[in-house]
Amino acid sequence: MATPRPDFSQDSEVHMDTWKHTLLLSFQSLGVIYGHLSIGPLYVFYTVAQHGVVSEENLYGLMSFIFWTMTLIPLIKYVLVVLRADDNGEGGTFALYSLLCRHAKVGLLPNNKGDDHELLAYEMGSFYKSSLGSKAKRAIENNKSSHYLMLLMALLGSCMIIGNGVLVPAISVLSASINLEKSLASISFKYMSVSISCPILVGLFVLQHYGTHKIGFLFAPVMVVWLLFISGVGVYNIFHWNTDIIRALSPEYMYKFIKSKDIKSWRSLGGILLCIAGSEAMFADLGHFSKRSIKIAFGLLVYPSLIFCYMGQTAFISKNWNPTREAYVTHLGASVPGKLHHFYAWLSLLASVVGSQATITATFSIINQCQAFGCFPKVKVVRTSDKIHGQVYIPDINWILMVLCLILTIATKNVAPIGNATGLAIITSMLITTCFMSLIISLYWNRPRLSAFFLIFFGSIEVTYFLACVLNFHWSECLLFVPIQITLLIMLSWHYGTMKKHEFDLHNKVSIEWLTNLGPSLGVARVPGMGFIYTDVTSGIPAFFSHFVTNLPAFHQVLIFASFKSVPVPYVPPSMRYIIGRLGPKDYRVYRCIVRCGYLDRIRDIDDTEDEIICGIGEFISMDNGNSETLSSPEDKLIVTGSLKQEGNGCITQDATDSTTCSPNSVDIEYPTINSEQLQIGQPTGRTKKVRFVLPPESPQMTSSVREELQELVDAREHGMTYILGHSHISSHKGSNFLKRFTIKVYSFLVKNSQEHTVVLNIPNAAYVEVGMTYSI
Repeated sequence: MATPRPDFSQDSEVHMDTWKHTLLLSFQSLGVIYGHLSIGPLYVFYTVAQHGVVSEENLYGLMSFIFWTMTLIPLIKYVLVVLRADDNGEGGTFALYSLLCRHAKVGLLPNNKGDDHELLAYEMGSFYKSSLGSKAKRAIENNKSSHYLMLLMALLGSCMIIGNGVLVPAISVLSASINLEKSLASISFKYMSVSISCPILVGLFVLQHYGTHKIGFLFAPVMVVWLLFISGVGVYNIFHWNTDIIRALSPEYMYKFIKSKDIKSWRSLGGILLCIAGSEAMFADLGHFSKRSIKIAFGLLVYPSLIFCYMGQTAFISKNWNPTREAYVTHLGASVPGKLHHFYAWLSLLASVVGSQATITATFSIINQCQAFGCFPKVKVVRTSDKIHGQVYIPDINWILMVLCLILTIATKNVAPIGNATGLAIITSMLITTCFMSLIISLYWNRPRLSAFFLIFFGSIEVTYFLACVLNFHWSECLLFVPIQITLLIMLSWHYGTMKKHEFDLHNKVSIEWLTNLGPSLGVARVPGMGFIYTDVTSGIPAFFSHFVTNLPAFHQVLIFASFKSVPVPYVPPSMRYIIGRLGPKDYRVYRCIVRCGYLDRIRDIDDTEDEIICGIGEFISMDNGNSETLSSPEDKLIVTGSLKQEGNGCITQDATDSTTCSPNSVDIEYPTINSEQLQIGQPTGRTKKVRFVLPPESPQMTSSVREELQELVDAREHGMTYILGHSHISSHKGSNFLKRFTIKVYSFLVKNSQEHTVVLNIPNAAYVEVGMTYSI
């Protein structure tokens, strides 16, 4: 009997599906990530010409710089090295900072310090697995100044990317509009380029709500045609004008350029930097795609197309350079053959629109990460994909970017100053990425020698470009950095206020003994129902709840202190999401639940979260079976539970629409009518729940005390839920210095005008109690 051959058809089908998905993402990435990088030829040589192209040899030197800069920074640094330092599939400045916070104790955010850090890392396994100890790691951990410096660098790098979300759409669309204006010279009028740019910018930002997936399919074909067109024109120009331009790829011409100590020539490097503008989007937008798709798109199409384009443009300029016509000759459109010029004009306009998409998408990703880390005010975040969680859209930020872009375009009307500001913002963010990456190579990958080489090699290149950008900078261009400065002020103020508020909460919290000592003898009553107290502290009783009980001496039959805490990982596995514990003696029915959220996790509906917390507490009670005779359970006794389950040892959930006859232990799914006296502490009325809870069948493994505690939990939910949150009014101490008073005022303004806390979005007014507290910082 013949031995049957193994069937690999299923594996091959999965493999093919994987590659199909990767190629599809590569195609979409062309319309999202590589748009900015691909439209560099529109303004690189035009910006360089502002400082003059002295000779053909000097021009060869500039081309050599373009080739080696494109090879070293986007190809080697980002594609081969930086993309490997993703944070579980997420990229950007804060993703690198997140890795440092986990693998070296450098975090200054509330959740990364002291007991909070240890508690949130509880049973997280590999997520918090630290690298091997080293002298450098211990030195950084013990140096508090380095912690502040790293946070400032993370915020500054994020602000530069956000600032590019304003600068890049303006320079991209304005550059293409100038080309179109030249093509339509017969009907041109004053400021025609601005008149063309403004409606296009409005249309670009209006499209953002469709999300990365749809925009990628819409923009990618434009980018493919654009790259093939400019590479074809480049090859034509090389053979038609100057085939010797191939010699410019030799680093010898860079050496000759550096050897000439002409300050004007050095300033032209600031324009050359724009050829790699958009490289940081490959890492910042990583959460929208995958590493493999990004590498394929860059290596097979983007990189070769741009090299051919720049070489062809250099060949054309080398034979047509004329100081009296430099503004025309250095435009990419001048090198396009006459028959194709009108087609080029419209195609470049479409490409410029696509080119702005990378920075806008990166801005949304960075702000979403900063918000989760407590460094940006609460804004509405819309998830535009169910499959790729990193694809987000932020409406408020989108419209602010649009207004700022329009103001910038109308106010400047010139590409050169915007190009100088864009170059300085880009190289600053790249330098910060280089510094963070060198720390990760040393502290996380345990490769200190490679870390030193990476920092020295890429750092020296980027410092050279940084100095060139500084030489180009004029004080009149400071206004272009106003959005960046305002964003940095907002981030620093929000972080400072958040930290001080957290310190105030920790200092003013009260012990569980204070709550358990309250009783009928002191005029404090326990009322039927369940109270959810949302707090930022993970131990003790928050100050606002003690303030609440002091002024209204009553609290519920069952209390649950719930804390939503962001941890420095993109996503928390559902099985590790909830940390459940008990506060005080068992008879008091007071529990604590810490909900761990990654900085890209969705904020779920309050009903789902509430049901999952109750299931988790039921599981905790059933697991606490062995300690039924103990009078009190220490607060450090915790368990970790996951998402809502249909079966469990504690409480069983059933759909509220289930027609099955309810058991004696099941829950009535509607709250009973309550009187006005109960309403004063926030008891809701007539709210229908999605699920009901049923106790598991009686078994010898479950003691009567455990079943009694579970029954009280079920009964409390049956009587109704009340959600109690603190509302802070921030003020500064009398005698505080001006800087502190100003920062606190900015923070207070942001608190009043930002979105409400996410956990209250779906809570009915009748079930919501807000306790005001004045925080003097």
